[in-house]
Amino acid sequence: MLKNLYQYRQLLKSNVQKEIRGKYKGSFLGVLWSFVNPLLQVLVYALVFPFIMKNTQENYVVFLIIGILPWTWFVTSISQGTSCILANAGIIKKVYFPREILPISVVTSGLVNFLISCIIIVIFLLLSGIGFSINLIFIPIIIIIQYILSLGILLITSSINVYIRDAEYIINFLVNMLFYATPILYSPEIFVNTPINFIFKLNPLSVIITAYRDIFFYKTLPDFLSLFVVFILSLLILFIGILIFRKLEKGFAEEV
Repeated sequence: MLKNLYQYRQLLKSNVQKEIRGKYKGSFLGVLWSFVNPLLQVLVYALVFPFIMKNTQENYVVFLIIGILPWTWFVTSISQGTSCILANAGIIKKVYFPREILPISVVTSGLVNFLISCIIIVIFLLLSGIGFSINLIFIPIIIIIQYILSLGILLITSSINVYIRDAEYIINFLVNMLFYATPILYSPEIFVNTPINFIFKLNPLSVIITAYRDIFFYKTLPDFLSLFVVFILSLLILFIGILIFRKLEKGFAEEV
């Protein structure tokens, strides 16, 4: 698979570019939506959520931004990428290329948008006076883990969606539910001594979001043991995703 991807690397590159350009094609603001969308989300949550949960988190807007941006990358990859095979039905029927390029392009274009939107984090960290620490050198590790996890899940969902068209709606519903089981709007510490705390321990995105916050917001080292467990889990999901994708891709041309 890696050999095929290398041979078709130019196609992969152009497909990533198409994903990025296509997302903002025809819009007035263009790539600026990478900044505007998360800021609008943060504005709504920052105004409403503190009143609902009586949240007293200091620098809550910065706290929110650090959680929302990686979540946006994840949810965009899964929600939009699940239909990437069906969306490219025409070319799949006519031309051979490694089908893995389609989900890889979606996750990679999401990564590019995430890196661009990280400028927002930098700006708010400076404006709030929180600043930075040397621990920023560990951010690439977290990004790689999230990339592997997202790609593994997307390989599974995009291939299954070809055969079960309702899968897209079920997956979007599950992703929406996962949002509230991930410490984006709140700190997981508020549920430490409650029965639902085990949900956060089972949710790999909780570990990933918390790791981003540890480095950006609290300027401390992340929990490397938890990250290592999530890394191994992500590799397992990626391996299973590749197996499922390669098994089901044989019928893509007939089913799309």
